[in-house]
Amino acid sequence: MEQELAALTERLAALESASAMSGTINSEIFYWWCTALMIAIHAGFLAYEMGASRVKNVLASGIKNILAFAFMVPTFYFFGWYIYLSFYNGFLPAEDASGWPWEMSMGPNLADNATGIFWAAFTLFAATTASIFSGAVIERIQTAGFLILAILLGSVVWILGGAWGWHPTGWLTVKFGYHDVGAAGVVHMVAGFFALGVLLNLGPRVGKFNADGSANAILAHNIPFTITGLMLIIVGFFGFLGGCIIYMPGEQWINIYGQPTTLSAFAFNTLMGMAGGIIGAWVKTRDPFWMMSGALIGIFAAASGLDVYYPPVAFVLGTFGGFVVPMVAVWLEKMGIDDAVGAFPVHGIGGLIGVISCGIFAAGYPNVDGMPPVSLWGQIVGAVTMALLGFVPGYVASFILKVLGLLRVPDHIQEKGLDIVKVPVAAYPENFIPGPVNTSTPAGASAAAAE
Repeated sequence: MEQELAALTERLAALESASAMSGTINSEIFYWWCTALMIAIHAGFLAYEMGASRVKNVLASGIKNILAFAFMVPTFYFFGWYIYLSFYNGFLPAEDASGWPWEMSMGPNLADNATGIFWAAFTLFAATTASIFSGAVIERIQTAGFLILAILLGSVVWILGGAWGWHPTGWLTVKFGYHDVGAAGVVHMVAGFFALGVLLNLGPRVGKFNADGSANAILAHNIPFTITGLMLIIVGFFGFLGGCIIYMPGEQWINIYGQPTTLSAFAFNTLMGMAGGIIGAWVKTRDPFWMMSGALIGIFAAASGLDVYYPPVAFVLGTFGGFVVPMVAVWLEKMGIDDAVGAFPVHGIGGLIGVISCGIFAAGYPNVDGMPPVSLWGQIVGAVTMALLGFVPGYVASFILKVLGLLRVPDHIQEKGLDIVKVPVAAYPENFIPGPVNTSTPAGASAAAAE
């Protein structure tokens, strides 16, 4: 009998161990595919920015976006992940600082199924912030200056905001109950306000504004390509938002702050916000570019409270954002600021709507471990923090690059086209005319036609 009980106990322990490992691997698989899906965001940004560019700048815009993605990976490995895990109290690292690239967890380790996959997801978040900024500055920023700014934003600035407000012990959460599960503030506001700071120093594209300050339309060369790119970004954001929720094997899902939630809540509110954004932008503009941008705005407007909103609330927020943000884009242009794709209005203002709305519609939602509940004041503090965290480094760094002559492409090169000067291949070679065209009909051709 004792032998049978011992054997049964051993088999039970083996089953429990196998079940635990199965849960661990399922969690790893979930974030693997979230990361893979997020790459669609960058395929979308690539199409979006190239379509929004003029023919003479198409490939230069694409190269900039590809390089931003590539540079995020090593820089986030060497110092971005460390910033997230170590700077949650402010500008100084915590005593339990971790995430150094030489730690055992930062490479193949059979005892650690989590670090690599979470690092990969956060690296894609970083690349997303850089791509948000990238669109605003197309057609006139130098590659070297852009890469410096992209690394600063993607592997330093946004992840510092993430440590403060998207971390279970970040100071914004611990002191103010800041709630931003879908990263409306820590990703979109930071990236949008960073872009605004850069734009003030970068200046407009040649020909955008007249001497009297009036604006000229600089038309995208391929609107269908741009709209398709926006749809791809939306697809990728389902991976992005999936990466914002914590898979707990054998238990309920939790959000980034440790509060219980469900993936179903994210599904309800993401789709409702997206639909509202499309409808709001359609009512305001009738423009398919803004309708698809409105889908993103709607997601951002609901993002902070995706885990708690009643879905019609997400729809109303999305509709409001989709209607209002295009007006911000018009106002920005009247101020003499050339945001080529509306990055600041869409992400900066869309994210701001998301953060503040959570303080109104989710006020009082309880936190964990005795931290303050969600409040309007906490969300306002968080919004101001994210706006400043984005704008100040963007403005200061771009000003330094401007002084050093590393920020803006010279006007005569802009007029000629960045592709001709900086790219060794042509985007549309079959349409390229190398010199003067002779419109007269050759004699031989005339004779052949007469026969």
